[in-house]
Amino acid sequence: MMGQFTPDFDRRGFLRAAAAGTVAIGAASVAGALPASAQTLAPDTAAHGASLSIPKDAIGIQLYSVRDKVSDLGFRVVFEELSRMGYKEVEFAGYTQNTSILGRQITLQEIRTLLDDNGLRAIGSHVGIGAFRSNLQQELDNAEILGMPNIGTPNAPSDTPTVAGYQAAAEEFNGWGQAASARGLKLYQHNHWSEWAFAQDQPEVRLYDVFLHNTEPAHVYLEMDVYWAFVGQFRYPGFDPAAYVREHPYRYTLFHMKDGKSDPNADDGYDMTEFGAGDMRYQRFIHAIGPFGNHHGIWEQDTAPGTQPDPPGSLGAAQRSYTSLADLLS
Repeated sequence: MMGQFTPDFDRRGFLRAAAAGTVAIGAASVAGALPASAQTLAPDTAAHGASLSIPKDAIGIQLYSVRDKVSDLGFRVVFEELSRMGYKEVEFAGYTQNTSILGRQITLQEIRTLLDDNGLRAIGSHVGIGAFRSNLQQELDNAEILGMPNIGTPNAPSDTPTVAGYQAAAEEFNGWGQAASARGLKLYQHNHWSEWAFAQDQPEVRLYDVFLHNTEPAHVYLEMDVYWAFVGQFRYPGFDPAAYVREHPYRYTLFHMKDGKSDPNADDGYDMTEFGAGDMRYQRFIHAIGPFGNHHGIWEQDTAPGTQPDPPGSLGAAQRSYTSLADLLS
Protein backbone atom coordinates (compact mmCIF):
# COMPACT_ATOMS: atom_id res chain seq x y z
CA MET A 1 0.00 0.00 0.00
CA MET A 2 2.99 2.24 -0.16
CA GLY A 3 4.43 4.93 -2.38
CA GLN A 4 2.52 5.46 -5.59
CA PHE A 5 -0.95 4.06 -5.99
CA THR A 6 0.54 1.50 -8.56
CA PRO A 7 -0.74 -1.75 8.68
CA ASP A 8 -1.76 -0.77 34.31
CA PHE A 9 0.45 -3.50 32.51
CA ASP A 10 4.03 -4.08 33.52
CA ARG A 11 5.80 -3.83 30.15
CA ARG A 12 9.21 -4.80 31.48
CA GLY A 13 7.66 -7.62 33.47
CA PHE A 14 6.05 -9.05 30.38
CA LEU A 15 9.31 -8.78 28.48
CA ARG A 16 11.13 -10.73 31.16
CA ALA A 17 8.34 -13.27 31.53
CA ALA A 18 7.97 -13.86 27.80
CA ALA A 19 11.69 -14.31 27.39
CA ALA A 20 11.67 -16.84 30.20
CA GLY A 21 8.75 -18.70 28.69
CA THR A 22 6.52 -18.12 31.73
CA VAL A 23 3.78 -16.13 30.01
CA ALA A 24 1.52 -18.63 28.29
CA ILE A 25 -0.77 -17.27 25.61
CA GLY A 26 -1.91 -20.54 24.17
CA ALA A 27 -4.22 -21.55 21.38
CA ALA A 28 -7.09 -21.94 23.83
CA SER A 29 -6.95 -18.48 25.43
CA VAL A 30 -5.17 -15.17 25.63
CA ALA A 31 -4.88 -15.38 29.39
CA GLY A 32 -1.36 -13.97 29.43
CA ALA A 33 -2.62 -10.72 27.95
CA LEU A 34 -6.27 -10.44 28.96
CA PRO A 35 -8.23 -11.13 32.14
CA ALA A 36 -10.62 -14.03 32.18
CA SER A 37 -13.59 -11.68 31.92
CA ALA A 38 -12.43 -10.58 28.47
CA GLN A 39 -12.20 -14.02 26.98
CA THR A 40 -15.91 -14.76 26.60
CA LEU A 41 -18.19 -12.28 24.87
CA ALA A 42 -21.95 -12.06 25.01
CA PRO A 43 -24.10 -13.13 22.06
CA ASP A 44 -24.90 -10.61 19.35
CA THR A 45 -28.17 -9.57 20.94
CA ALA A 46 -26.85 -8.99 24.44
CA ALA A 47 -25.23 -5.63 23.82
CA HIS A 48 -27.71 -4.11 21.35
CA GLY A 49 -28.62 -0.58 22.35
CA ALA A 50 -25.23 0.10 23.93
CA SER A 51 -23.34 3.24 22.96
CA LEU A 52 -20.98 2.76 20.05
CA SER A 53 -17.42 4.05 20.09
CA ILE A 54 -17.22 4.26 16.27
CA PRO A 55 -18.85 7.53 15.16
CA LYS A 56 -21.29 7.13 12.28
CA ASP A 57 -20.82 10.72 11.10
CA ALA A 58 -17.10 10.42 10.32
CA ILE A 59 -16.79 7.32 8.13
CA GLY A 60 -13.45 7.17 6.36
CA ILE A 61 -11.87 5.41 3.41
CA GLN A 62 -8.40 4.00 2.87
CA LEU A 63 -7.45 5.41 -0.53
CA TYR A 64 -5.71 2.16 -1.43
CA SER A 65 -9.22 0.88 -2.13
CA VAL A 66 -9.59 3.36 -5.01
CA ARG A 67 -5.93 3.53 -5.97
CA ASP A 68 -6.75 2.97 -9.65
CA LYS A 69 -8.98 6.06 -9.71
CA VAL A 70 -6.47 8.18 -7.78
CA SER A 71 -3.76 7.23 -10.25
CA ASP A 72 -5.83 7.74 -13.39
CA LEU A 73 -8.25 10.54 -12.46
CA GLY A 74 -6.34 12.32 -9.71
CA PHE A 75 -7.13 13.42 -6.19
CA ARG A 76 -9.51 16.20 -7.22
CA VAL A 77 -11.99 13.92 -9.00
CA VAL A 78 -11.73 11.19 -6.37
CA PHE A 79 -12.20 13.58 -3.44
CA GLU A 80 -15.23 15.13 -5.11
CA GLU A 81 -16.78 11.69 -5.55
CA LEU A 82 -15.98 10.52 -2.03
CA SER A 83 -17.42 13.68 -0.53
CA ARG A 84 -20.60 13.25 -2.57
CA MET A 85 -20.96 9.69 -1.25
CA GLY A 86 -20.74 10.89 2.34
CA TYR A 87 -17.20 10.02 3.37
CA LYS A 88 -15.67 12.48 5.83
CA GLU A 89 -12.16 11.13 6.40
CA VAL A 90 -9.43 9.66 4.23
CA GLU A 91 -6.37 7.59 5.00
CA PHE A 92 -3.54 7.90 2.50
CA ALA A 93 -1.48 5.14 0.88
CA GLY A 94 0.82 7.41 -1.08
CA TYR A 95 0.70 11.04 -2.21
CA THR A 96 1.03 10.76 -5.99
CA GLN A 97 -1.21 10.75 -9.04
CA ASN A 98 -0.67 10.52 -12.79
CA THR A 99 1.65 13.38 -13.81
CA SER A 100 -0.35 13.94 -16.99
CA ILE A 101 -3.18 15.43 -14.92
CA LEU A 102 -1.22 18.58 -13.95
CA GLY A 103 1.81 18.15 -16.18
CA ARG A 104 3.79 17.48 -13.00
CA GLN A 105 3.37 15.73 -9.68
CA ILE A 106 0.85 17.19 -7.24
CA THR A 107 2.20 18.77 -4.03
CA LEU A 108 1.14 17.98 -0.49
CA GLN A 109 -0.19 21.50 -0.02
CA GLU A 110 -2.33 21.08 -3.15
CA ILE A 111 -3.69 17.83 -1.77
CA ARG A 112 -4.49 19.60 1.52
CA THR A 113 -6.38 22.31 -0.37
CA LEU A 114 -8.41 19.69 -2.24
CA LEU A 115 -9.27 17.99 1.05
CA ASP A 116 -10.45 21.27 2.54
CA ASP A 117 -12.41 22.20 -0.57
CA ASN A 118 -14.34 18.93 -0.37
CA GLY A 119 -14.96 18.88 3.37
CA LEU A 120 -12.62 15.94 3.90
CA ARG A 121 -10.11 15.33 6.69
CA ALA A 122 -6.90 13.37 6.43
CA ILE A 123 -7.09 10.98 9.37
CA GLY A 124 -3.90 8.98 8.76
CA SER A 125 -1.42 7.58 6.28
CA HIS A 126 0.29 4.29 5.56
CA VAL A 127 4.03 4.73 5.25
CA GLY A 128 6.63 2.05 4.68
CA ILE A 129 8.51 1.14 7.84
CA GLY A 130 11.76 1.91 6.03
CA ALA A 131 10.69 5.55 5.69
CA PHE A 132 10.39 5.83 9.45
CA ARG A 133 13.89 4.47 9.80
CA SER A 134 15.46 6.75 7.19
CA ASN A 135 13.26 9.84 7.00
CA LEU A 136 11.08 10.05 10.11
CA GLN A 137 11.02 13.83 10.49
CA GLN A 138 10.06 14.33 6.83
CA GLU A 139 7.16 11.91 7.23
CA LEU A 140 6.02 13.82 10.29
CA ASP A 141 6.32 17.06 8.32
CA ASN A 142 4.11 15.53 5.62
CA ALA A 143 1.50 14.63 8.22
CA GLU A 144 1.45 18.19 9.53
CA ILE A 145 1.05 19.67 6.04
CA LEU A 146 -1.93 17.39 5.38
CA GLY A 147 -3.40 18.18 8.78
CA MET A 148 -3.69 14.57 9.88
CA PRO A 149 -3.40 13.58 13.54
CA ASN A 150 -2.14 10.03 12.94
CA ILE A 151 0.58 8.44 10.85
CA GLY A 152 1.32 4.76 10.65
CA THR A 153 2.69 1.76 8.81
CA PRO A 154 0.98 -1.32 7.36
CA ASN A 155 4.18 -3.32 7.75
CA ALA A 156 4.59 -6.01 10.39
CA PRO A 157 6.70 -4.79 13.32
CA SER A 158 9.48 -7.24 12.45
CA ASP A 159 10.41 -9.73 9.75
CA THR A 160 11.76 -11.95 12.52
CA PRO A 161 8.80 -13.84 14.05
CA THR A 162 10.37 -14.41 17.45
CA VAL A 163 9.86 -12.89 20.88
CA ALA A 164 13.26 -11.21 20.65
CA GLY A 165 12.50 -9.88 17.18
CA TYR A 166 9.23 -8.31 18.31
CA GLN A 167 10.78 -6.96 21.50
CA ALA A 168 13.42 -5.18 19.43
CA ALA A 169 10.73 -3.87 17.07
CA ALA A 170 8.73 -2.55 20.02
CA GLU A 171 11.70 -0.52 21.22
CA GLU A 172 12.14 0.89 17.72
CA PHE A 173 8.45 1.88 17.57
CA ASN A 174 8.73 3.47 21.00
CA GLY A 175 11.41 5.82 19.67
CA TRP A 176 9.37 6.74 16.60
CA GLY A 177 6.29 7.17 18.75
CA GLN A 178 8.05 9.57 21.07
CA ALA A 179 9.14 11.64 18.08
CA ALA A 180 5.55 11.69 16.78
CA SER A 181 4.17 12.62 20.19
CA ALA A 182 6.59 15.54 20.38
CA ARG A 183 4.93 16.87 17.22
CA GLY A 184 1.40 16.30 18.52
CA LEU A 185 0.90 13.22 16.31
CA LYS A 186 0.04 9.58 17.01
CA LEU A 187 2.13 6.80 15.47
CA TYR A 188 0.25 3.57 14.73
CA GLN A 189 0.83 0.07 13.41
CA HIS A 190 -1.70 -1.73 11.17
CA ASN A 191 -1.98 -5.50 11.46
CA HIS A 192 -2.35 -8.20 8.86
CA TRP A 193 -2.79 -11.85 9.82
CA SER A 194 0.84 -12.73 10.50
CA GLU A 195 1.10 -10.67 13.70
CA TRP A 196 -1.38 -13.06 15.34
CA ALA A 197 0.92 -16.05 14.84
CA PHE A 198 2.84 -17.65 17.68
CA ALA A 199 6.53 -16.93 18.13
CA GLN A 200 8.86 -19.43 16.51
CA ASP A 201 11.12 -19.52 19.55
CA GLN A 202 8.29 -19.60 22.14
CA PRO A 203 5.20 -21.18 20.57
CA GLU A 204 3.05 -20.42 23.62
CA VAL A 205 3.47 -16.66 23.07
CA ARG A 206 1.52 -14.73 20.45
CA LEU A 207 3.61 -12.16 18.55
CA TYR A 208 0.86 -9.53 18.71
CA ASP A 209 0.92 -9.68 22.50
CA VAL A 210 4.67 -9.15 22.60
CA PHE A 211 4.33 -5.99 20.51
CA LEU A 212 1.27 -4.70 22.36
CA HIS A 213 2.76 -5.06 25.82
CA ASN A 214 6.26 -3.86 25.00
CA THR A 215 5.24 -0.63 23.29
CA GLU A 216 4.50 2.49 25.29
CA PRO A 217 0.74 3.22 25.38
CA ALA A 218 1.38 6.96 25.39
CA HIS A 219 3.41 6.84 22.18
CA VAL A 220 2.48 3.81 20.07
CA TYR A 221 -1.08 3.20 18.87
CA LEU A 222 -2.80 0.52 16.84
CA GLU A 223 -5.03 0.35 13.82
CA MET A 224 -6.94 -2.90 13.92
CA ASP A 225 -7.73 -4.28 10.50
CA VAL A 226 -10.79 -6.25 11.56
CA TYR A 227 -10.77 -8.48 8.48
CA TRP A 228 -7.15 -9.54 8.98
CA ALA A 229 -7.73 -9.98 12.71
CA PHE A 230 -10.48 -12.48 11.97
CA VAL A 231 -8.22 -14.18 9.44
CA GLY A 232 -5.61 -14.37 12.21
CA GLN A 233 -8.25 -15.91 14.47
CA PHE A 234 -8.98 -18.51 11.77
CA ARG A 235 -5.31 -19.34 11.25
CA TYR A 236 -4.20 -19.11 14.90
CA PRO A 237 -7.27 -19.70 17.11
CA GLY A 238 -7.49 -18.70 20.74
CA PHE A 239 -8.27 -14.97 20.81
CA ASP A 240 -11.14 -12.61 20.18
CA PRO A 241 -10.27 -9.39 18.29
CA ALA A 242 -12.94 -7.39 20.13
CA ALA A 243 -11.50 -8.34 23.52
CA TYR A 244 -8.22 -6.60 22.69
CA VAL A 245 -10.03 -3.37 21.93
CA ARG A 246 -12.22 -3.60 25.01
CA GLU A 247 -9.18 -4.03 27.24
CA HIS A 248 -7.13 -1.29 25.51
CA PRO A 249 -9.76 1.08 24.09
CA TYR A 250 -7.58 4.17 23.88
CA ARG A 251 -4.79 2.51 21.95
CA TYR A 252 -6.99 1.63 18.98
CA THR A 253 -7.48 4.95 17.25
CA LEU A 254 -8.43 3.52 13.83
CA PHE A 255 -10.22 0.48 12.44
CA HIS A 256 -10.12 -0.95 8.94
CA MET A 257 -13.67 -2.09 8.32
CA LYS A 258 -13.47 -4.57 5.48
CA ASP A 259 -15.74 -7.53 4.94
CA GLY A 260 -15.34 -11.14 3.89
CA LYS A 261 -17.40 -14.18 3.01
CA SER A 262 -16.69 -17.34 4.97
CA ASP A 263 -14.81 -19.94 2.98
CA PRO A 264 -13.40 -22.77 5.09
CA ASN A 265 -11.53 -24.07 2.04
CA ALA A 266 -9.60 -20.82 1.62
CA ASP A 267 -6.24 -20.45 3.36
CA ASP A 268 -7.52 -17.35 5.16
CA GLY A 269 -10.98 -18.70 5.94
CA TYR A 270 -12.61 -15.77 4.12
CA ASP A 271 -12.81 -14.20 0.68
CA MET A 272 -12.61 -10.41 0.73
CA THR A 273 -15.69 -8.59 -0.54
CA GLU A 274 -17.56 -5.29 -0.44
CA PHE A 275 -18.75 -4.22 2.98
CA GLY A 276 -22.15 -5.68 3.69
CA ALA A 277 -21.77 -8.45 1.11
CA GLY A 278 -19.88 -10.71 3.53
CA ASP A 279 -20.78 -12.48 6.73
CA MET A 280 -18.17 -11.30 9.20
CA ARG A 281 -19.83 -10.63 12.54
CA TYR A 282 -19.51 -6.86 12.56
CA GLN A 283 -22.72 -6.28 14.50
CA ARG A 284 -21.25 -8.31 17.33
CA PHE A 285 -17.84 -6.70 16.99
CA ILE A 286 -18.96 -3.05 17.20
CA HIS A 287 -20.95 -3.74 20.35
CA ALA A 288 -18.42 -6.09 21.96
CA ILE A 289 -15.56 -3.56 21.83
CA GLY A 290 -17.41 -1.42 24.38
CA PRO A 291 -18.36 2.26 24.52
CA PHE A 292 -14.96 3.69 25.46
CA GLY A 293 -12.47 5.34 23.14
CA ASN A 294 -13.05 7.15 19.86
CA HIS A 295 -12.34 4.71 17.05
CA HIS A 296 -12.37 5.99 13.49
CA GLY A 297 -14.05 3.53 11.11
CA ILE A 298 -12.25 3.33 7.76
CA TRP A 299 -13.57 1.25 4.86
CA GLU A 300 -10.99 -0.67 2.86
CA GLN A 301 -11.19 -3.36 0.20
CA ASP A 302 -7.90 -4.42 -1.34
CA THR A 303 -9.72 -5.97 -4.29
CA ALA A 304 -12.03 -3.02 -5.08
CA PRO A 305 -10.23 -1.95 -8.31
CA GLY A 306 -11.34 -5.25 -9.86
CA THR A 307 -15.01 -4.57 -9.15
CA GLN A 308 -17.23 -4.91 -12.22
CA PRO A 309 -18.55 -3.05 -14.09
CA ASP A 310 -15.66 -0.68 -14.52
CA PRO A 311 -16.52 2.17 -14.55
CA PRO A 312 -17.57 2.79 -11.84
CA GLY A 313 -15.42 -0.06 -10.54
CA SER A 314 -13.76 0.76 -7.25
CA LEU A 315 -15.82 3.93 -6.80
CA GLY A 316 -18.97 1.84 -7.14
CA ALA A 317 -17.66 -0.47 -4.44
CA ALA A 318 -16.89 2.57 -2.31
CA GLN A 319 -20.45 3.89 -2.66
CA ARG A 320 -22.12 0.59 -1.79
CA SER A 321 -19.74 -0.08 1.09
CA TYR A 322 -20.31 3.40 2.52
CA THR A 323 -24.06 2.79 2.53
CA SER A 324 -23.67 -0.58 4.27
CA LEU A 325 -21.23 0.78 6.83
CA ALA A 326 -23.46 3.77 7.60
CA ASP A 327 -26.41 1.42 8.09
CA LEU A 328 -24.36 -0.72 10.48
CA LEU A 329 -23.40 2.25 12.64
CA SER A 330 -26.86 3.84 12.69
